[in-house]
Amino acid sequence: MAIAIDQNRCNKCGVCKKACPFGAIEIIDIANGYPVLNAACKMCGICIPACRQSAIIEIDDVRQVVDKEAWQGILVFGETTGENLHPVVRELVGKALQLAGRAPAGADMTQGDMAGCEVSAVVIGNCTGHAAGELLTYGVDKVFSYEHDAFGYFKADSFAVCFADAIGHIHPAIVLTGATSVGRSLAPRVSTRLRTGLTADCTGLELNKEGDLVQTRPAFGGNIMAEIITPNSRPQFATVRYKVMDQAEIVKPHGGIIHMAVTEAMIRSGIEPVSAESKPPAENISEAEILVVGGKGLKAKDDLKMISALAEKLGGQYAVTRPLVEAGWAPQNRQIGLSGRTVKPKLLITFG
Repeated sequence: MAIAIDQNRCNKCGVCKKACPFGAIEIIDIANGYPVLNAACKMCGICIPACRQSAIIEIDDVRQVVDKEAWQGILVFGETTGENLHPVVRELVGKALQLAGRAPAGADMTQGDMAGCEVSAVVIGNCTGHAAGELLTYGVDKVFSYEHDAFGYFKADSFAVCFADAIGHIHPAIVLTGATSVGRSLAPRVSTRLRTGLTADCTGLELNKEGDLVQTRPAFGGNIMAEIITPNSRPQFATVRYKVMDQAEIVKPHGGIIHMAVTEAMIRSGIEPVSAESKPPAENISEAEILVVGGKGLKAKDDLKMISALAEKLGGQYAVTRPLVEAGWAPQNRQIGLSGRTVKPKLLITFG
């Protein structure tokens, strides 16, 4: 059983929103003022008798086949750290351009209905000019900028409203975000608002003959690679792991920045930042070009000293596999693999 809202009967009065004790009914611009059920819905049915228009109904299957022609192009979430783009964004743009058949000469091209489509990006923050300008140098056609002092800190609820607003203006067929702490918080909120599918932690993205995005991700602890599609709804949402896609190349900018209006609904948030402190700089094995890795074959914790010494001699970093982290021999931020950090070094030496 599911609850749905019949827009043919609904008069947008908002009574259902007031009746819901869980805050599960929202009135958002992307729905043209009609009420929308969000992830907080418990399907309790309290809203059904509250609606004087009998517009809220119980049905067995709410799945609908969307008009795919109404959803075109690819949208990338331009995550920022301060005023700078997170490095995963360049990889997302690179994959978006590849899906659109616009990758550099010599690169693998994805054939499909997305060829030649528009690639856009959205940035949200209190100073977005630098990040938006950088996105244009990667070949992005349009950058939608939501800039306000209230967006100095990441607020999942406010950012989700802005993100959904951008999707409402663009109607992209595909939406890509990084599988970062921000992306993993934001993507589920927005995809739920739009009642569409989301595939997390993708390691591969391709198009099938029907034009659907084939999203590849590890499952069952990495024992299989699952291929997931979202054929009946749009947009198709995916979060993508860092260091698994090729980066976009720097090109001569041709696109433009569109400054979007920031409304009170976008600023309003249930999150209040108390304080913020910068983490001390630390080595990041995801960025290392040379890695020396210790595996389960090491006999004692002291053996890691040799691994570390060799890494230092080579000008790289040391890393470990999961068994050594579970044994307490090394911290989790040194772990590589599906449950650790994704790495893409030029040289990898593993001692199994």
